Amino acid sequence: MDHLMLLLLLLWGSEPVRLVGADSRCAGTLEVKHQGDWRPVGGSCTLKKAADSVRLVNGTSQCSGRLEVRSNQWWSSVCEDGFDQQDAEVVCRELGCGDPSVLRGALYGEVEAPMWTKEFQCGGHESALLDCRSSGSERNTCSPGEAVGLTCSEPVRVEGGDSRCAGTLEVKHQGDWRPVDVSSWTMKEGAVACRELDCGSAVSVRQRMESSERSVWKINFDCVHSGFALRECLSSHSSYSAQDLTCSGQQGAEARQTGEH
Repeated sequence: MDHLMLLLLLLWGSEPVRLVGADSRCAGTLEVKHQGDWRPVGGSCTLKKAADSVRLVNGTSQCSGRLEVRSNQWWSSVCEDGFDQQDAEVVCRELGCGDPSVLRGALYGEVEAPMWTKEFQCGGHESALLDCRSSGSERNTCSPGEAVGLTCSEPVRVEGGDSRCAGTLEVKHQGDWRPVDVSSWTMKEGAVACRELDCGSAVSVRQRMESSERSVWKINFDCVHSGFALRECLSSHSSYSAQDLTCSGQQGAEARQTGEH
């Protein structure tokens, strides 16, 4: 069943749908009941519950942009003054992204009204930004160029190689780091992973067999090539194989160091 057919089914309401395999009825692998059988959509595409109180706008993905907080149906920009690394860690976690890599004002456009008026005081362990304590005092203005701009890393890594850009490809999903198993792994797919790692282009990809079966994330690359991130195209499987990946370099790491706050 392709994605167009799924959309038509959802719009017409002719088939029941569900999300399975997660800790919420609003997250998990999307399945449609068709002719009496529950079937995953597109083989293994996964949906996750979107954060409903924070977002990053004007960036290149859900994991980068100018920070906005929702309250009373309004989205408000957040002033950089007093917003620190612990606050950024909470935002990235809430959005399902990796650790914060760049925190800098006006990185993704100038501030637009309305402005969030209280300072967040997160401990870094909270699951949502609005769970953090906030200051009692309020600010009425935020100077141009001082809205929080944040880039979170994608929850993707390579482990066991001789650099941060080579090793076994792993993805973090639902709090769990697992190796990746892909049935048709090519340089094209490797390029997607290297891009998310900020590691340049793909140099080599190789499927490696393990001595025992273990839990892995299966990636549907039809989903990835449609523009979704790796973390949005996963399903849980068991496999004897994993993917080794070597990327060309660490351009992204150098860029982040020059932009760190």
